[in-house]
Amino acid sequence: MMNKYRWLVLAIFFMFMLLHQADKLIIGPLVSDIQAEFNITDTQTGAISTGALIVAALLYPVWGYLYDRFARAKLIALASLIWGMTTSISAIVTSFPAFLAARASTGVDDSSYPGLYSLVSDYFGPSIRGKIYGILQLTAPLGYMIGLVLALMLAPMLGGWRGVFLLTGGLGILMSVMIFFVVRDVARGKSEPELENIAEAATFRFSWSEARALFKRRAIIPLFIQGFFGVFPLNIFSFWFFTYLERERGMSDGQILPLMAFSVLVMAGGAFLGGWLGDFLFKRTKRGRLIVGTTGVLSGSFMMFITLNIPVEGRLANLYLSPFSDMTVIGNLFASINPLFIIFLPLTALFVLFSGPNIVSTVYDIAVPEVRSTALSIQYFIEQFGAASAPLLVGLIADQSNLTNGILLVALTTWVLCGFFQFIALIFIPKDIEAMHKQLQIRADTFVAPTPA
Repeated sequence: MMNKYRWLVLAIFFMFMLLHQADKLIIGPLVSDIQAEFNITDTQTGAISTGALIVAALLYPVWGYLYDRFARAKLIALASLIWGMTTSISAIVTSFPAFLAARASTGVDDSSYPGLYSLVSDYFGPSIRGKIYGILQLTAPLGYMIGLVLALMLAPMLGGWRGVFLLTGGLGILMSVMIFFVVRDVARGKSEPELENIAEAATFRFSWSEARALFKRRAIIPLFIQGFFGVFPLNIFSFWFFTYLERERGMSDGQILPLMAFSVLVMAGGAFLGGWLGDFLFKRTKRGRLIVGTTGVLSGSFMMFITLNIPVEGRLANLYLSPFSDMTVIGNLFASINPLFIIFLPLTALFVLFSGPNIVSTVYDIAVPEVRSTALSIQYFIEQFGAASAPLLVGLIADQSNLTNGILLVALTTWVLCGFFQFIALIFIPKDIEAMHKQLQIRADTFVAPTPA
């Protein structure tokens, strides 16, 4: 029964994250409409995303502590309710300062994922966590694709971007009800091999001494530092890339949607592939997850450099025009876009989320169960402060130069730095994993079950 139920929980969390990511990332395709309504610059527009990211970053430690201290399922339901309410508020405000504040407040629930991942880690053991987290991280690109559809196809029927936000906000409230009544907590550490036969594993609760002990793991500091740089490319891709294709590649909505949809599907496949490869190599070497992660970020930086330097128009375009002239979507794409760009953009997207599942799994590989939400919250806290800078930095460079230079300079620099620090963590990770499992084994060997009353 529990084996079947855990897949139901995974399905509910997948739907929660999918709709939440759609709400979070939908602002990218709506940037032009929002800029037109409020008459704002690229720098002001970048501040919209930056504000939410800063709020999320500040609240990660708070959510992490609460998740390790109280019932995780009920707190996730609360986060979903907050998502629905804050998004709905952003749909009804009428001035840019109020809209900026409302969108910033949506960051409150954006920092709710560590508890979700922690709860999932107690339903699924370490040997398959990379794949499970890969499945959950499919929600970011798929959510972005849903956002594209909502923005380009349903927004006119819903009365514009405000109607879209009211829809996604309502879905957040519905998801909060489902999570509250269906999802239940499970004993912390229950899926760990050393603790799986200890029914009272839930008595292992948050302690400040264990939280401080995290920093004795030699791999944890480079893991945290790489997080500062690691999500820059994703935030750039989700927030600015639609505008980049529209403004600097001269593409229409009808051209952007199929190209971005395919690229996002490839990105989603990259999240699962990265997690699967991480699990596969992890069974052979404790460095396996970080080998995959480091390879992913360095490959992504190389592919992005090639992609954004492909000319807007090229001679190859003419070779592909005739065969597809009677096929509306493909014909439009190849009629005006350099086909090399169509090939290399999805290849770049493949690596955007490649390392994500492996980083989450690695943090949980070296943190004891009762502080895993806290550990991941610290990781995401650092990530968010890095990510918060991404949209604003690109906007600043775009105002002085162009979006191409802004995306290239910020994304490439941060991706290379991310790969460097992942490589440092890779060196230390085997001993940290061994130390964590030794600690759990000592607990299992010395555990005494309470005497029945």
